[in-house]
Amino acid sequence: MTAQLRLRSARLAATATVTAVLLAGCGGSEEESGARGGPEKKTITVAGLPLADVAALHIAIDRGLFEKEGLNVRVQPVQQSVQALPALAHGQVDVIGGANFVTFLQAREKGTLATRVLAEGARNAPHMMEVLVPSDSTIKGPRDLKGKKVAVNILNNIQSLTLNAVLGKAGAGLPEYRQVPFPQMGSVLERGQVDAVHAAEPFVTALKRELKARTVVDGNAAPTAGLPLSGYVTTDTFIDKYPKSAAAFQRAITAAQAVAAKDRGAVEKALPGYTKIKPAEAAAIGLPDYPATSSAAQLKRLISLMRAQKLLTKDLDPAAVLYQPAE
Repeated sequence: MTAQLRLRSARLAATATVTAVLLAGCGGSEEESGARGGPEKKTITVAGLPLADVAALHIAIDRGLFEKEGLNVRVQPVQQSVQALPALAHGQVDVIGGANFVTFLQAREKGTLATRVLAEGARNAPHMMEVLVPSDSTIKGPRDLKGKKVAVNILNNIQSLTLNAVLGKAGAGLPEYRQVPFPQMGSVLERGQVDAVHAAEPFVTALKRELKARTVVDGNAAPTAGLPLSGYVTTDTFIDKYPKSAAAFQRAITAAQAVAAKDRGAVEKALPGYTKIKPAEAAAIGLPDYPATSSAAQLKRLISLMRAQKLLTKDLDPAAVLYQPAE
């Protein structure tokens, strides 16, 4: 077995272990009494993805922004936000960072989990999501993807949603999607099990480095440019039980989002600490936009796109989805 394959196997095993830990409740669920006027629960467990989307989470930790709000934030790594859904539902994690909005809007509509967005994390931006193929592939552009096998992190979710919209705008046919977690995309592409992968940073850069993969579609093409992708999601139950903790978390992550939006260097410094990206590569990767404030109007764009592709059966009120602390 090559060193590269051993590394990939180790990552897969780590993913399974993390999922088991989350479901076992090791994220911590104890209630803590805060100081007068402070957060009701001081220790917050966040299930965090290894994506550029959650750079603000790590900036907030490194710069003590949570501490200033009276919070101790612990991060439990996960490879897919859906892995943490059961733990979120049972209060074993409090927030999912990098949570793709499609999954959580669907859960809210279906009534399976009453989710709320504490803050937007990432919006689509040039080259932060790309469709990649092997260097010797005959696929040259969007029209060549019709009927081809394309790997996405989760089926019927943000990646297929955005790519379908981009291909439709270009007058191209649709591919066949295969669910492959981001860390395993390089392996299946290298073995020819898929024709292309729709990856997000920092995996885009890693695949280009390791496999010399090349880009055939920029995921930020019209009509998905600037679309809200992911954020920091909790439950109505958490907010109702710990309103001061929710508000404190929102203030800290909003402050960190503002840093990420203005200071690329802060993002580049954070990335190697929680992803496989190398410091030298962090300066070159395509980053998402980090909105300093959440926008109901922008979230409405995503909801409308989901409705058009039948991922939602009815309109949701984006203002009701976005958390607003009581005055």
